[in-house]
Amino acid sequence: MEIILREDVQHLGKAGEVVKVRDGYARNYLLPHGLAYPATEGNKKRIVFEAQRVSTQRATERQTAEVAAQALASVELVFTMKVGEEDKLYGSVTAGDVQRLLEEKGIHVDKRKVDLAEPLRALGEYRVGLRIHPDVRPEILVRVVAE
Repeated sequence: MEIILREDVQHLGKAGEVVKVRDGYARNYLLPHGLAYPATEGNKKRIVFEAQRVSTQRATERQTAEVAAQALASVELVFTMKVGEEDKLYGSVTAGDVQRLLEEKGIHVDKRKVDLAEPLRALGEYRVGLRIHPDVRPEILVRVVAE
């Protein structure tokens, strides 16, 4: 069955593309969830207008993300942690801790958007990325200091 995607579907295609999928996948998943239209002539015309709307929406989202990224470039977070022998931390600084401190500063970011591969377990300065938009990834400075 040929369908027109309304939204980006991972491993299938981007919004506005005409793709061929199995009938069951289209009937049972894509169409009921509003992710696609059947590929009729009327829907092909309809998707052109919707693609223009989506492109303007994505452009505005990117602009707001770039403005937020410029504001985040000057953010510096300082964590004061207890240390033991040889400057080893008791505990660690996690993505949730970074998110909590950002919330205290008035910056709302989901902790899953904090790009921290593993918790910080040593003293020092770290550059931590934030995924606020697929194309815009600002970095903030995180300093872990001894108490």
